[in-house]
Amino acid sequence: MNMPQLTPGALKGLRVVEMGQLIAGPFAAKTLGDFGADVIKIEPPGAGDPLRNWRMLQDGTSVWWQVQSRNKRSIALDLRSAEGQDIARQLIAQADVLIENFRPGTLESWGMDYETLSKTNPGLVMLRISGYGQTGPYRDLPGFGAIGEAMGGLRHLTGEPDRIPVRCGISIGDALAALHGTIGVLMALYHRKVNGGQGQVIDVALNEAVFNVMESLVPEYSAFGAIREPAGSALPGIAPSNAYRCADGVVLIAGNGDSIFKRLMQVIAREDLGNDPALANNAGRVERVKELDAAIEAWTQGRSVTDVLAALAQASVPAGRVYTAKDIVEDPHYRARDMILKQATRDGHEIEVPGIVPKLMGTPGRVRSSAPKLGDDTDAVLAELGMSADQIGELRNKKVVA
Repeated sequence: MNMPQLTPGALKGLRVVEMGQLIAGPFAAKTLGDFGADVIKIEPPGAGDPLRNWRMLQDGTSVWWQVQSRNKRSIALDLRSAEGQDIARQLIAQADVLIENFRPGTLESWGMDYETLSKTNPGLVMLRISGYGQTGPYRDLPGFGAIGEAMGGLRHLTGEPDRIPVRCGISIGDALAALHGTIGVLMALYHRKVNGGQGQVIDVALNEAVFNVMESLVPEYSAFGAIREPAGSALPGIAPSNAYRCADGVVLIAGNGDSIFKRLMQVIAREDLGNDPALANNAGRVERVKELDAAIEAWTQGRSVTDVLAALAQASVPAGRVYTAKDIVEDPHYRARDMILKQATRDGHEIEVPGIVPKLMGTPGRVRSSAPKLGDDTDAVLAELGMSADQIGELRNKKVVA
């Protein structure tokens, strides 16, 4: 894409302190950092964020880390010590946003509850991501994204009927919580700037973030007592929309619009179905979804994925194949949209990483710095607080910082 990469980021000048670890909180901070925010990540000395060691490692560091922590500065700070907590308070006092995803009560035990922090920084926006939220009977239970997906209603719908539910293969619950948290931060900042409001707390629960995207799940139960059940690759109540076997693979076809359905039936030479008045709208098609799926697959099974997609594209019927990582990286559309970026690690490797979403045409996001090693920026951040080299050295000798 032809985008002005040197334009200052939309969030230039925004100071973010990131506390917590792994996925949800750091994903929210990463999103803000991609668009120009100065993100200071506080990590425990020694091991740092456990994500540094998750999944596949290159020179001892996860390649996932290179995505999750780009555009951040790392300070290794022992938050269990009184001096470490005092330094954290100083950083927060100068911040616009604090992001944390500890268990509820952790910050309070360190004297960093919002009421205390906001006395010195009344404009502070504090994003708190936890398993079940800061209130309610489950607040103290440990919660990971997978549990939020289950409680939020998603896991019950994933997989084939009468089989154990499967997960989607990524930490989707954490990502949804992070995105909801990012939206909350931006709304709170808007309120603070435009409406003259103070800072505030954004309370995001993993299960609620998942629940928020569950569409008609609850209204259907409320109105009809209907409990939505897993349906494999189909989209229940919307037809035809499913995955269909081809001679050499699988395609996904969404032929559920009224006019789209007619065009799809023309492509597969089933005008009899396309012209059937009983199938002219979605309600009628849902009643005969098995018949329609069988007719479509009878056509796809004798053709290659390439031939099926070409025929459907010609007829303007939405369809696609199932992409692997290799397919994504080699796809010209991903490349044209700058969705595969080359990024140098601080160990000297060059890897490809996902690009930046969303695309802002005037102030696009960009990778300004690679993911830091643990404590790469400790001295610089502490110097910005006014500490001398001797003071920093003393803290390092005490193992308060690293």
